[in-house]
Amino acid sequence: MADLHALMKKLQKKNDSKIVLLVSDGLGGLPLEPGGKTELETANTPNLDELAKNGTLGRSIPVLPGITPGSGPGHLGLFGYDPLQFNIGRGVLEALGIDFELGPDDVAIRGNFCTLDDDGNITDRRAGRIASDIGVELCKKLDQIEIPGVEVFVRPVKEYRLVIVLRAKGLGGDINDTDPQKTGVPPLEPVGQNEASQKTAEICKEFLKQAGEILKDDRPANLLTMRGIAKMPEIPTFEEVYGTRAAAIAVYPMYRGLARLVSMDVKDAGQTLESQMDCLEKIWDDYDFFFVHYKYTDSTGEDGNFAAKVAKTEEVDSCIPRIKALKPDVLIVTGDHSTPSKMKSHSWHPVPVLLSAENARFDGCQSFGEAECIKGGLGQFEAKYLMSMAMAHAGRLEKYGA
Repeated sequence: MADLHALMKKLQKKNDSKIVLLVSDGLGGLPLEPGGKTELETANTPNLDELAKNGTLGRSIPVLPGITPGSGPGHLGLFGYDPLQFNIGRGVLEALGIDFELGPDDVAIRGNFCTLDDDGNITDRRAGRIASDIGVELCKKLDQIEIPGVEVFVRPVKEYRLVIVLRAKGLGGDINDTDPQKTGVPPLEPVGQNEASQKTAEICKEFLKQAGEILKDDRPANLLTMRGIAKMPEIPTFEEVYGTRAAAIAVYPMYRGLARLVSMDVKDAGQTLESQMDCLEKIWDDYDFFFVHYKYTDSTGEDGNFAAKVAKTEEVDSCIPRIKALKPDVLIVTGDHSTPSKMKSHSWHPVPVLLSAENARFDGCQSFGEAECIKGGLGQFEAKYLMSMAMAHAGRLEKYGA
């Protein structure tokens, strides 16, 4: 993958073209019954279907065939970074997503408030999805934790989610999650995979011990689990690799963090798809590349709500005319992974991709859906190559070789 980045740096060229990457999180789905339609195929999407008729379709593999990706690897692939080479911890992404400046001595941790019963077993992994204002107050309590030789920062993210940053010399970032991913059992012990990481694990144990005492009367959020414990990696910037000025228009902190990780400018996008479109229109003249993220096709899929995912897919369709009115040279609509309502989780299934550009090789597909994407001209490809195709269709790559 380093060779692909080197090639992109060598071939990139400047022009006035504009690229929009619209990521409908968890877009891919499955029919509820054999022979039925997926959520995307069930949805009424006249605008996406019109793009499909005049564009080209395909399917992307976020990581490798059969591998179910998290949101981090899924998005890094879309940005052209091999997710097997750049394995970024969730804690780093959450910290960047709330604008926390991570330093080289920092270990970032994604926290989830949870509920323990009297026997110390988890009864709710998300503490009843407490409101964000409650989470803010709980984080203020935890931010008072003191551990000798370590600076401790606790910051709220959203609802039951928080970020913990540990700052000290010599810390490692290779520690297991303490979330057992099921209820009826106690949280796992943090264990480091090497000496430096075990040092961090011991600090995590002390933090959790103090947190348990502080939160013991705060049911349903009477403890927290730790996930994605990691340090900030070295990663080339998006502009360095692709030569474009990139802006991110995302609502949820994690996706803002993913964009900030590759040094995109993260804009204030409000809280709705409409406000995201307002932001896109406002900054259109200032950037070359626009990453627009929509969360709710993923969350409805994880809830197992087929009808709700259909409705959220139709909401994505409704924003297409506003994007088209700006006349982007390349418009790509896809997801970071599939989240079939039938499975209530991320899955390994290939992700639908729609690429609209003046110089696209039209493939005769008539609508945007999984079955049509199988027949599409882009074929099936690893997501890390999507950016090179976007750049090519935007006229931003020189010829390779004589």
